[in-house]
Amino acid sequence: MCDAIMMKYKIFTDGGSRGNPGPAAIGAVVFDLEGGKKIFEISKCIGSATNNVAEYSAIEAALDWVLEQGDSASIDFFLDSELVQRQLSGVYKVKDPILRQIFLRIRSKIVGLKGQVTFAHVRREFNAEADALLNQALDKDAGLD
Repeated sequence: MCDAIMMKYKIFTDGGSRGNPGPAAIGAVVFDLEGGKKIFEISKCIGSATNNVAEYSAIEAALDWVLEQGDSASIDFFLDSELVQRQLSGVYKVKDPILRQIFLRIRSKIVGLKGQVTFAHVRREFNAEADALLNQALDKDAGLD
């Protein structure tokens, strides 16, 4: 029996809402770390939510895509929400009950992966593509495109 090839991904995610809560969307950009090429992107509205729910939802959506590709994957996530990065890295506790539900779903999905998953904070200007994707979804939903 052949072992599955370990895929390595670099994923930039962003989530945001216009109002807090308000119309919310997510954006994510997935790169194949071996080849450095963009292989997938997400840009979609998620209904009414807070900024933090949108941030978590972007990570979960990207993680779901990875799991659809198989469970042999290592992922380096990059996000501009220091709070969410520190919560997912175990530095901060997740006290909000809604965020805790999403947090637990994400952690459960990570356990199913055979590779390592890391979360790094990046400044907003280094997350411009994911930010543009979420704003594109919000603009389209509001009829501004």
